Amino acid sequence: MDLKACTADIIDSGYCVHSTLGPGLLESAYHKCLAHELRLRGRSVCWKVAIPVEYKGLRIPVGYQADLVIDDAVIVEVKTVDRIHPIHEAQLLTYLRLTGLTVGLILNFHETLFRDGIRRLVNNYK
Repeated sequence: MDLKACTADIIDSGYCVHSTLGPGLLESAYHKCLAHELRLRGRSVCWKVAIPVEYKGLRIPVGYQADLVIDDAVIVEVKTVDRIHPIHEAQLLTYLRLTGLTVGLILNFHETLFRDGIRRLVNNYK
């Protein structure tokens, strides 16, 4: 899996959706449109992926839900917020750690310029 090519395709798909729809819609609209755009490009897209949490022998099957998982390799969190806060980044890093995946993207469609709403995070947790 070429993670660089995958994330580039995700970001380009986000640009396409944002330039067509603009800011101001609900997150759910961007989720569906981004997933559709990625599928048109031949990417595998899983929606609202359950992430289990384990704690001292207790297993919670749906501790979290990732917005999108692309090609079983990249987690994408879709936002429509005034700005990306550190808690959004912490949330994505937690998802990466719990799933064992390496790369995640936060895409904030509320920004006037889409590039200002992109965060790429890498999990180096071992």
